[in-house]
Amino acid sequence: MLYTSRINAYNEFMKKRTESIYQYEVIFEPNGDGYTVTVPKLPGLVTEGNNLQESREMARDAIKCYLEALLKESNLDFSTGIKHKERVLVGV
Repeated sequence: MLYTSRINAYNEFMKKRTESIYQYEVIFEPNGDGYTVTVPKLPGLVTEGNNLQESREMARDAIKCYLEALLKESNLDFSTGIKHKERVLVGV
């Protein structure tokens, strides 16, 4: 019962929050079969793709999942953070 109420509370929180846009520096490293992708500001986040376009999509999805997991686990409010603009570096 407690678990269900926590899920319901989280779902209500997610419905009410506004979506924020964040930019992260993403590193694309050729690995022979495509690219390995890391995000220096998000420790432990690693994904990969068969080509650069797929790698970018995988990076966006991985970053979104990473941030949503932080929100779910600790109820952090990213909406109060300072937005900034960075260039995404791509090594080819």
